[in-house]
Amino acid sequence: MKAVLTKKDEKFLERSLNGTMWKVILMIGTPLALYQGLTQVFTILDTMMAAHISKESVSAVAYLSQLNHLLSAVGGGLAIGAGIQISRAFGEGNLEMVRKRVSSLYAISFTVGVGMLLLILPFTNQFLKLAGTPETLIEVGSKYFIVQLFTMVVTFLNNVYIAVERARGNAGRIFRLNLGVITVKLSLTALFVYVLNGDLVMIGLASLVSQVFLFSFAIKNSFIGDGAFSFSLKAVTMNKEVTSPMIERSWPVIAEKALFAFGKTIVNSMCTLYGDNMVGAMGVSNNLGGITTNPQNGYQEGAAAVISQNMGAKKYKRVLEAFFAVLMVNIILGAVISSVELWQLDFLAGLFDSGSDEFHDMIKLVYRFEALGAVPLGINSSVLALLYGLGKTKTTLGINLARVFVFRIPVFWFLQNYTNFGQASVGIVMMVSNVSVAVLSSIVAAVVIHRFKKEYLTD
Repeated sequence: MKAVLTKKDEKFLERSLNGTMWKVILMIGTPLALYQGLTQVFTILDTMMAAHISKESVSAVAYLSQLNHLLSAVGGGLAIGAGIQISRAFGEGNLEMVRKRVSSLYAISFTVGVGMLLLILPFTNQFLKLAGTPETLIEVGSKYFIVQLFTMVVTFLNNVYIAVERARGNAGRIFRLNLGVITVKLSLTALFVYVLNGDLVMIGLASLVSQVFLFSFAIKNSFIGDGAFSFSLKAVTMNKEVTSPMIERSWPVIAEKALFAFGKTIVNSMCTLYGDNMVGAMGVSNNLGGITTNPQNGYQEGAAAVISQNMGAKKYKRVLEAFFAVLMVNIILGAVISSVELWQLDFLAGLFDSGSDEFHDMIKLVYRFEALGAVPLGINSSVLALLYGLGKTKTTLGINLARVFVFRIPVFWFLQNYTNFGQASVGIVMMVSNVSVAVLSSIVAAVVIHRFKKEYLTD
């Protein structure tokens, strides 16, 4: 079985292991940040188009999106956890292992995605009820959710492809492809909603088509050729040496993402105390917050890959250099973007309010508090980059579970039952949880860095 590197892959690995770290982080992180930012823009525009249908549709998209995130956590977690090990093998120069892991990851993700589809599809309404979805939102969005289930399977494979391109340092390609996905998605959604007067199902169909568009490039770039990052049926294996490290790193990320999304559905359910429209207002606020946090997550993903590669190559000082570089970038991003959003908050809320003054005020009320967590979440994201890169996914699981199940749900319950903050509680709990998790992750980082220096950097 052949497994070779292209000249471009060789050049990236050399830069990752020996180049100026600030330049490396910016080079790989900036396209990924733009990728994540544009993904958030398309989510926001989706919400705006749903608002054109009705404000109930906004709430349905916000609620069902969390359920979709819950299910998609499996594919996303596999891609992140296994991507760490692919990057590690790349840094070690073990090209045969790279190809085996890439090929096996594709096979595992496809099997899991189809299995989940077949398990949930016949019981869609029961699943939505079990998740606590309000009856009015089930009525509006159940068919939309079914389309999203099919989209999920394609997205699982696309997650693997993106993880592979990220490990290769092809951040620019990721950005360009995502721009194409967004163009297809938004063009179709605009056609379906504004021209054909379609419903949420048509919005879901546009998402499906856009993901198929991306997968066509995955076939072109990952399923053809003898490169180390190409899929080969002969390379698919369940050998422990190949799959065990990927599964070991992936399951905490899967659990982390699934439980985090599940926790957010609980928070959404608690929001209905203030009416179904508050679910939509919180969803809009989360989308506005994502304009800051998604680019931060892009730098996080890029830095994690660089950290993993340098660990594989035993370049230990560069591991910490990468962490401190991404930390400064994410803090600056959080401060600048959230400040601009607060400055233009009245305008931004007006894009989603469906002409309702009450809904407009709800959005502003929640986001004013949520915006205060932008810088703390930048710190948290940078710490997660370090932990992912080091393969400490069990630790990231603990941090993210604490964010929702310690700092968010219990605090929200307390605010609802023992204070008179009313609707403001929705924003306050977001602020409290985001600041608190940053404090926790900072403590964890201090401990991890101290131990890392003691183990790897002592003379």
